[in-house]
Formats: sequence, C-alpha cells, structure tokens
Amino acid sequence: MHKGYRRFLTALLCLPPLLCIGTRAAQAQNYPTHAVRLISDSAPGSAIDVSMRIIADALGKVWGQQAAVINQPGAGGAIAARAAVSAAPDGYTLFMPAISAFVTLPGTADNLPIRVPRDFTPIGYLGGVPMLMTAARWVGVKMLPQLIALAKQKPGELAYGTNGVGRLTHLTGELLQQRAGIKLLMVPYSGGTAQVLNDMMGGRVALAFDSYAGVAGAITAGNAVPLAIASSKRLPNFPDLPTVAETLPGFEAVGWQVLVAPTGTPAAIVQKANADLLKAMGTADVRQRLAHFGREERAMSPAETLAFIQSEQQKWAPIVKQIGVAH
Repeated sequence: MHKGYRRFLTALLCLPPLLCIGTRAAQAQNYPTHAVRLISDSAPGSAIDVSMRIIADALGKVWGQQAAVINQPGAGGAIAARAAVSAAPDGYTLFMPAISAFVTLPGTADNLPIRVPRDFTPIGYLGGVPMLMTAARWVGVKMLPQLIALAKQKPGELAYGTNGVGRLTHLTGELLQQRAGIKLLMVPYSGGTAQVLNDMMGGRVALAFDSYAGVAGAITAGNAVPLAIASSKRLPNFPDLPTVAETLPGFEAVGWQVLVAPTGTPAAIVQKANADLLKAMGTADVRQRLAHFGREERAMSPAETLAFIQSEQQKWAPIVKQIGVAH
C-alpha cells in the first residue's frame, strides 16, 4: 500500500506540467483567435510599407483574423521597437522592422530594447530588395564607373540623399565611398526618398539610393538615371542593368525585413506563426505582387532567421562603426 500510494502521488505531481503543455499546444494550434497587431517602423505609403501590407493581408487570410499594420516611424526605428517590446508576449503584437533596426540601432543606447534574441524572438523572413543607385539627369552620367570618375574629380561636392542617418540608404552610400575610394556629401531627409527625388530635379542633390519601387516613378519620368543595382546578380526584370559588383567586386546592399515577437512568446506560437507566414508568402498571388517591387523571397525557420540577422550585423559592422552610429 505504501509503495502504491507513493506511485499515485508521483503520477499526481506529474499531471499539472503535462496539462499545461497540452493547454499551450492547444492555444498555439488555435492561434490567433483575434486580431494581431503588426508594428512597423516604416512610414505609411513608403515602398516598404506597401510590401508589408501585402504580407499582412495574406497573413490575415491564412489566420481568418485581421492582421493590422501599425506604423510607428521615427528615431531610426527606436519608437516602434519600444512599442513592440513592451507588448504582452502572447503573439498578438508582432514587430516587422527594417534592416536598420537590428543593424544600426543596437549599441546606440544601453536601454534600447533592440537585440536578438535578448529582446525579440525571430519568427521569419519577410523578404528583401536590392538598392538601386540612381543619378539626377543633370549630373550627366549613365554608368557607375562614370560616376566614380566624376566623384574623384569633385571630392565632397556630389550629394546623395538618405531617409535618415543609419538607414540603409545611408549605409549604401558609405559603403560605396569606402569601396570606390571617393567622397560624397550625405544629406538626410525626414520626408524620405520622395523628398530626395524632388531635390534631385531641383539640382540640389545628385544621387539617390533606394529600392526600385522607391525610384521607379523618377526613372520612368526621365528625372533619374539608373546606374547599377546592388544585388549579387542582375535582376531578371532588368537584364541590361549592371550590378554594382561588376564594377566593385563583392558589393551588395539589400534592404530586408523580418517578423519578430517579444521575448517570452511561447515557442509553439512562434512556430505556428512561422508556418502561417510561409504559407501566406508562398501563394502565387503574393509572390507575384511582391516580385513587382523587386523583392526576393526566401523561406526561413525562426532559427535560420536569427542566424541571418546576426550575419547581416557582422557584415555591416565595419560601416556602422565608421559612421559612428553605434558606440
């Protein structure tokens, strides 16, 4: 009897953890049961914002629940990061930051919650788009080697516009200067690429580096001249447009976004969200709409997404250190 009673107690003590595991699994299986907030650090109407809304709409269809994009731009992504990290880790508030959030923001302030996996748990990859280098028509260059030659003749005179210090538009310009041995003048704009393009037409800014979606209108109108694409190989949609790497071997600058959750979000929900994201982005319609913006997609698990973020941090670390964004 005594041994039987001890076995009974042992079994009884084991029940609560098993029940909890079962409950969590059931919650993840049914996730989400109501609307999910997707916080973005990009401005409404920007090229990134349009792409993120395509993905959010697709997720909403998979979930059968609203996936609402909440734009909170400003401070290089810090405002959105603080809002996302302070949310309950239950899977109902997720964060879809741009590359700069994890590449340039970490280290700018000790209390800034923007480290992985300390502050956020990666869910999946939302795709990326290479930067397109363009020049104002009045500059008089049609190819990247011509721009480099002109910049060497006029060190510090040719200005390029960015959508903020530490953003990829800035990093791309700094990488170009380092690799080509030239000196350009960086001019930040709070109004983004649209404002940069206006000043290009006005003769105040010579260069703009952004995704194709960001500069397509100016190119079509003849106000911006495409010089090169910062992808590893030429794009199928633009086979005649050289890559930057054809002039500067190894050069690559791709803007990307990821989906992350506040640390502490149950692993089962993270895995469920990843599976749903892969399903949403794998549909032919979504792939076609994102390809229109020149985006490249890649299926990644949460672990692969974390490894990708960390590799990008290592890649850009020398440039970030050089411009003094992080300290």
